[in-house]
Amino acid sequence: MKSLTIIPILISLLMFTLTSHANDGKYLEAMQKNIQVVYSSDSIADLQRAVNAFERIGAAEKTKWEPYYYASFGYVMMSDKEKSAAKKDVYLDQAMIAMNKAKELVPNESEVIALEGFIYMMRVTIDPATRGQQYSGLSLQAYGKAVNLNPENPRALGLLAQMQFGMAQFFGSPTTEPCGTNAKALEKFISFKSDNPLAPQWGKGMVERLAGKCK
Repeated sequence: MKSLTIIPILISLLMFTLTSHANDGKYLEAMQKNIQVVYSSDSIADLQRAVNAFERIGAAEKTKWEPYYYASFGYVMMSDKEKSAAKKDVYLDQAMIAMNKAKELVPNESEVIALEGFIYMMRVTIDPATRGQQYSGLSLQAYGKAVNLNPENPRALGLLAQMQFGMAQFFGSPTTEPCGTNAKALEKFISFKSDNPLAPQWGKGMVERLAGKCK
């Protein structure tokens, strides 16, 4: 009789496992589809649709940080492609909101902290003369923290190099330090591996372009 009682329990566990795997598959498929959009699209409208999808996924998958990370990254890309300075700031405001949601879930995730620094850096690029003092320090602080959390993170190093290089050019200083940081970033991109199928993959082109300026 006991064996007969166990059968329904085993069936329930099997059904739960199958459903969970199916849901994970749908989650990965939806994420990867929209990640490709934020990596490749030049259209603000397409980026907005992808960001909207990430925000819906994040609301449904309440324990996962990746949807909010990519929503934030998408907003940064929208800001980068926008011509109006005022609209750029609006997109960066939205990027910060989404990034903070990811940060609440994983406060010590190097990728999220590096993205925070990226948002600050994008604020600087809108008006370096008036914003440099306010946001450059915040950006460098975030990049430093991201590198300390994960010295193998190539995006953290690459973004740090970008900020260092921009500041060196602005003040007419030598670019030895940023070029050295960038060289380390390029090495990390070559060796970078992650068990997370949704781990960020962007940034290598940025590092390669700066490497060309360092020759």
